[in-house]
Amino acid sequence: AQAEALIPVRRQVFDLLRPVLQVTEHRGYEAHCRCGQHHCSDFPPEAVAPVQYGPVVKSTLVYLTQSQLLPMARTVQLIEDLYGLKLSAGTVQASIGQAAQWLAPAYERIAQAVSAAPVVHFDETGQRVNGRLHWLHTAATSELTWYGSHDKRGHIAMNAAGILPAFKGVAVHDGWASYREYDCTHALCNAHHLRELIYLEETTHQPWTRKMIDFLRAAKTQADAAKGADRTVSPKRLARLRRRYRTILTEGERDNPPSTQRARRRGRIKQSPAVNLLIRLRQHTHDVLRFLTDARVPFDNNQAERDIRMPKLKQKTSGCFR
Repeated sequence: AQAEALIPVRRQVFDLLRPVLQVTEHRGYEAHCRCGQHHCSDFPPEAVAPVQYGPVVKSTLVYLTQSQLLPMARTVQLIEDLYGLKLSAGTVQASIGQAAQWLAPAYERIAQAVSAAPVVHFDETGQRVNGRLHWLHTAATSELTWYGSHDKRGHIAMNAAGILPAFKGVAVHDGWASYREYDCTHALCNAHHLRELIYLEETTHQPWTRKMIDFLRAAKTQADAAKGADRTVSPKRLARLRRRYRTILTEGERDNPPSTQRARRRGRIKQSPAVNLLIRLRQHTHDVLRFLTDARVPFDNNQAERDIRMPKLKQKTSGCFR
């Protein structure tokens, strides 16, 4: 029977080509001149030894370990499984070190740019380096992130980083006392305050905790609405919010009077978590509410916490840093 029409039908299969390891041999000459000079042919910059790995291999090792967060042993295994190329962990480490040297100028420019930024998020977290406790410090904006590792957590490490000593903008942080040693404007992370307040509400059941939670969330909503309309919170509304804030603090202080009994002869008197939080919220009122008065300042320090998450995940998969 004769077909009335031919309708083309297509089916596509997407697949990867089998990886192939390519070896490029560069040949030259060595010559000893009658004048006593020794001459040698010029080779490409990537051919510095009789045998070496090329830039694609090295960059792949850096990408797998630093971006995809693979441990070194699994990176070595992956390269052997896919390409049949047997490497050592030392080769992976050497590639990472070489990439770090090439990135040093960019690293310095990032530090300089962050130091000059109007608002910077700061944070620090513990990390294991060669089996010992170190601290990973970060200074971040929405576009730039600086990382630094140090065996100290406080101002010694911050001075070594060189960002905070010259910083004159707004430093957003979680209230760690060492940040207070620097002469800049401060803004406290209210996400930390909300977590502390939720804990206190669940453990103490005091009414002021829920009132402060609702206040901070409502204040954030008003600040976001003002920023969306490209304006600031009106002075009248700001005064009303501050009065409400002080009223809630007074209620919390009434329910949580500071302790006057010393557990030890020396040192400060130990206070409850509620008292410590109330003291911080009272002493640093302007820093807590800075997101209401400065449109550049966010409600929280989530920028720094997000930026520090990937190095923590890297540590989780690898165990520690070398």
